Formats: sequence, structure tokens, C-alpha cells
Amino acid sequence: MNAPSVGNNVIDEHAKLLISSYYRLTGKNLIEDNPLNRGITQALFNANLVVVSHGNELDPIFNYGNKLALQAFELSWSDFTALPSRLSAKPLDRNEREDLLARVTKFGFIDDYRGLRISSTGRTFWIEGATVWNVIDEDGVNHGQAATFNL
Repeated sequence: MNAPSVGNNVIDEHAKLLISSYYRLTGKNLIEDNPLNRGITQALFNANLVVVSHGNELDPIFNYGNKLALQAFELSWSDFTALPSRLSAKPLDRNEREDLLARVTKFGFIDDYRGLRISSTGRTFWIEGATVWNVIDEDGVNHGQAATFNL
């Protein structure tokens, strides 16, 4: 997946999928409609909340992180989208993370997640009140999982 840019069809489709799957599962809008936004791809990337997603690989790899996510994890787009999502937590916190993902798989989404994360420089930060959801398209195909939270 290439870095987000206007006219990048892969990113545009993924942004639409994140937004639509969030709405289908939670009944809430992920981002607010704003006439100043140049489109949903840019609106999602520049949103005032962190948005991340990973795919369905055996060891899932992040496939999206908006501007605040890249800042929080202190990574470039290319480094973030090559990172196995399990490495966003310290080793001792990975079992908790696995339990979280199992709950999301079972229920479709949760909106009460709290966990400790680690940036590429070793700085730790808390995620609180995060919503984590299954990224499912209109045909019911699961494309992975996503999360959103405020810093």
C-alpha cells in the first residue's frame, strides 16, 4: 500500500472500507463531514484521532495508519505499514492484546479497550477508550481489524 495521497485508488478504497465498516458495526461516523476536507482519504489521514488497521496475515501487519498514528508510533508510512501489529505492544502486553483481538473477532467491535503501546523509539503511551472493530466489506468479507482512539 502506498502512502496516502489524493487519487491513490488503493488508499481511497481502504479509507472507504474503514469508514463504512466502522459505521456498519457501531452506527457511528468515524470522521465528521467537513466541507473543508478534500475527500475522505485526506479527512481520515488528517483526523483528530488515531486510526490504524492491520490485515489478516498469520502475523498481521499494519496496512494503515493516519497522521496521528504515525506520530504516536514515531514511524514513517513505509515503516509503519511493514510493522507486525503485535510489535506495537511490549512483549508482556501481547497476551492482553491477543485477548482483545479475540473479543473483537467474536463480537464485531468493542469500545472499551485500554492498553499500553510502544513507539519505535521505546516511548510508551496508553490507549484508553479505544474502539476496535472488524474491517468487513459489504459482502461480509473480513479484511482485518482496525482501531481508533484519542491521544
